[in-house]
Amino acid sequence: MCLGIPGRIVAIVDEAAMLATVDVSGVRRTVDVVCVAAPGHPLAELVGAWVLVHVGFAMSVIDEEEAAATLKVLAEIGEAQAEIEAIRTGSVELPAAAS
Repeated sequence: MCLGIPGRIVAIVDEAAMLATVDVSGVRRTVDVVCVAAPGHPLAELVGAWVLVHVGFAMSVIDEEEAAATLKVLAEIGEAQAEIEAIRTGSVELPAAAS
């Protein structure tokens, strides 16, 4: 299963390519922030923002309270560790093909 998982933007890696470093429960990955960048504003404004990360993209900006609640629910249903590991390794597990 692929879920979006909350992470905090900690640095801008490449402004021209719209890439930032996101910390997801201690794991740092480079993600594309094109979906959350405000047109005409420097990406540096995103540093410190919480975002929902899915397959290498920051999909939406969320507040810290929503991030904490989402991480809690993911942990409770046993999905948090799998998603964090997918972010750590850069892999996404695809569902088995139907026969």
